[in-house]
Amino acid sequence: MALVALKSVTKTYPNGFQAVKDFNLDIKDGEFVVFVGPSGCGKSTTLRMVAGLEDVTGGTISIGDRVVNDVHPKDRDIAMVFQSYALYPHMSVYKNMAFALKLRKVPKAEIDRRVNGVAKTLGLTDMLDRKPRQLSGGQRQRVALGRAIVREPKAFLFDEPLSNLDAKLRVTTRAELKALHQRLKTTTIYVTHDQEEAMTLGDRIVVMSNGLIQQAGPPLEVYRNPVNRFVASFVGTPPMNFLEGELQQRGGSVVFVEGSNDPSGKPYELPAHPARAAALAAHVGKPIVLGIRPQMFILPDAQSPATMRVRVNVVEPLGDTVDVAFSTAKQPLLVARLPARGNPPPAGQDMTLEVAMDLVHYFEPGEFGKKLQV
Repeated sequence: MALVALKSVTKTYPNGFQAVKDFNLDIKDGEFVVFVGPSGCGKSTTLRMVAGLEDVTGGTISIGDRVVNDVHPKDRDIAMVFQSYALYPHMSVYKNMAFALKLRKVPKAEIDRRVNGVAKTLGLTDMLDRKPRQLSGGQRQRVALGRAIVREPKAFLFDEPLSNLDAKLRVTTRAELKALHQRLKTTTIYVTHDQEEAMTLGDRIVVMSNGLIQQAGPPLEVYRNPVNRFVASFVGTPPMNFLEGELQQRGGSVVFVEGSNDPSGKPYELPAHPARAAALAAHVGKPIVLGIRPQMFILPDAQSPATMRVRVNVVEPLGDTVDVAFSTAKQPLLVARLPARGNPPPAGQDMTLEVAMDLVHYFEPGEFGKKLQV
C-alpha cells in the first residue's frame, strides 16, 4: 500500500487542449478515492497519468516515496482494471490471473497460493479451468479484478470497470468491490461518470469538470454542502432543481421571487427560513439561484407559507416513492420525489407542494455559481 500524491499536475496535448489543469490531491495509504464527473472532464486522463499510460505535461506524481513521472508503467507497482475486461481469450481463468506473476518469475507455489486465495475470495474457484468465452460479463469482470489483486500492488486503478454490466449486476459487483477493499485496505483510485457509484464506493469523491477539481471530500459532505452549482447538480439523484430569481425584503422577512406565476396566476414566492433571513439580507435585490433537491419537496402542511402550486407534467411511480415532474414559465423541468401515498394527481392536473426552506441551497448565478454561506 502507498500514499499517492499529485502536485500541480497538468496535461496539455500537442493541439493545445488542456485536459487536466493544476490537479492537486493527496490520497492516503489505504484510501478509496473516486474521480467522478461528466465525459471529457479529465478524470480518466488523470488516472492514466498515474498509471504511466499518459505523459505528464507539468507537476509531479508520487507513489509511496518515489516520484514516478519518468518511471515505466510496469515498474510503478500498480494494477489497473479497465472498462473492457482485456482477458486473454485462449487462456483459462487460472492462467489469466497467473500471467503477470509468471512474467515476474514468481515461484509456482507462490502463484498457486495467490491465485487460489483470490479465486476463493471472488467466488471463482469452480471456474479456474474455464475460458473467458464460457463466463458471464460479471464473472469476466471478477477475473479482471482477480488478475489485478494477485499482483499485490501498492495501488489499484479502476477505469469505469462496471459500465459494461447490467444494472442489477453493477449493484452486486459494487458491493463486492467495497467489501474487497475493506479486507485488502489497498490504496485505490476509481474513475466513474456515475455519481451514485461514486457516492456508495468512495471514502472520498473528487468531482471534476473542465480538467479542474470542483470539490473533494467525503460523499455525504459533498452531497450536503456542495461548493457550487455544478457540484450540486451533478451529485444527487434525481439532480437538484434550480430556480432563478431574486431576493426581496418584505418587512422583517426575506422572500425568494422566481418571477413567473403558478397556474392560478399567483406569483411564485417562497419566504426564506427565519433562521437564514438575516444572513440573506445582504443579497437582497441581487440575482440568485435557489437549489431544491427533489426530496426537499414535501406534501404540504396547511400552515406553511412556503408552497408552490404546480401543474403535473409526468408522474413516474418508483414503488415506495413517486417522481412528479412539473415546470414553471422560466424553468422547463423540475422534479419532486414524494412518498407514494395513495394516487398522485395525473398529468395535466394541479397540485400543491411545500418546500423545506430550512434545507434549500442558495447560489450565485452561472453554471459554477458559488454556494452562499447562509
